Amino acid sequence: MSRYFDPLCVGWNDDPAHFARPTRRELIRVGFLSGVGLSLGRFLALRSAAAQESPQTPTPAADAVIQIFLDGGMSHIDTFDPKPDAAIEIRGELGVVKTATGEHFGGLLKRTAGVADKLSVIRSFTHTEAAHERGQHSMLTGYKPSPAVEYPAMGAVVSHELGPRRDLPCYVCVPSASSPYHGTGYLSSAYGPFSLGADPASQGFTVRDLSSPADVDEPRGARRRSLLDAINSHFRATERSDRLDAMDTFYQRAYSLVSSPAARGAFDINAEPAAVRDAYGRHEIGQRLLMARRLVEAGVRFVTVMHGGWDHHKGIRDAMNGLMPPVDQAFAALIADLEQRGLLARTLVVLSTEFGRTPRLNRDAGRDHWPKVFSIAMAGGGLKGGRIVGRSDPSGSEPADSPIGPADFAATIFTQLGIDPEKELLSPGNRPIELVRQGRVIRALL
Repeated sequence: MSRYFDPLCVGWNDDPAHFARPTRRELIRVGFLSGVGLSLGRFLALRSAAAQESPQTPTPAADAVIQIFLDGGMSHIDTFDPKPDAAIEIRGELGVVKTATGEHFGGLLKRTAGVADKLSVIRSFTHTEAAHERGQHSMLTGYKPSPAVEYPAMGAVVSHELGPRRDLPCYVCVPSASSPYHGTGYLSSAYGPFSLGADPASQGFTVRDLSSPADVDEPRGARRRSLLDAINSHFRATERSDRLDAMDTFYQRAYSLVSSPAARGAFDINAEPAAVRDAYGRHEIGQRLLMARRLVEAGVRFVTVMHGGWDHHKGIRDAMNGLMPPVDQAFAALIADLEQRGLLARTLVVLSTEFGRTPRLNRDAGRDHWPKVFSIAMAGGGLKGGRIVGRSDPSGSEPADSPIGPADFAATIFTQLGIDPEKELLSPGNRPIELVRQGRVIRALL
């Protein structure tokens, strides 16, 4: 597809509609520059001329994302940003472990410390949302919550921009789309996530909707598909609603999934050798991350893995001793497994949460909500490993340098996938909205 470069620094854009009409941002700039003699006609002429010298779209560095989300608010001080020299009421009682790169992680991340050369840890992540729902919205969409617009999850944007491949859904939630911010926002519901509907760690695990009903044989299924095609043909001649488009897309993709043995096989976690399942851990997070690896290996572009229980207002030491070792085992196994299979270079792995926890332990030996600074870890997908990006201050209260926010996070993910974060989509009412607003790619990761 052709691209143009805005001579007024709007940037490269793939949308052919921009050749026909200026964007809202361009009109604002032209309005400003008209005072120095640049008319709209002259601007469009310059833009058209610049389009003739446009380069080819760069090859994306990643073709899949595994987004691990620890909802509830993981403590940064007890994981990726320990403060061993601080007072006990700040550093806590979990200790530290030295990583493969000579840094320190929290004492419960012993296995993750061994793959630290593959990780980039951001210790200066920050936003302003201290409520769970608003924090999740920020981290899953890249946007600050707004009463005026419902924003799509990053996985839904990827589904819209890149679409499915190999008869598999583009966007999958493991085990389910448990947050309201996994949805499609102002995009069509056709780009929503496929949910497993069951936990891969459960006995007798099966994925719902992966087989035809027992009473629907092939002839009957063919008649149903024929009827659906007739309905679609009728509505193609008229204006179709989002709901009809979404239903059409859903049925087409569902049939592709159900009718493809290879696609169905991607969800068969029982096909994994026992040794591999043991390496990840026979617990919730272990089997969820193993499922995520199977899905991206088969062709799914964006997998969101949810793991809850991180809201530790009381007794954080004991709670972390129960929750973190399985995550440590599974996360380190995922990184090592992807590397061994040659998948890590093209798979962007992100371990994140909605916010951090207060630097100082409260009277119940817990930590409360703290969005001012926290940590996330990223690996693969064209990012460099073995680095720490940004710092928090000595008490883990605020960024000491290089503050990074959700918009920067989203811009980086989209860019690594070959999606222009400055691209505009139309919300209902034909309102143009950028995929990312005021976000910058985190160059220190590249």
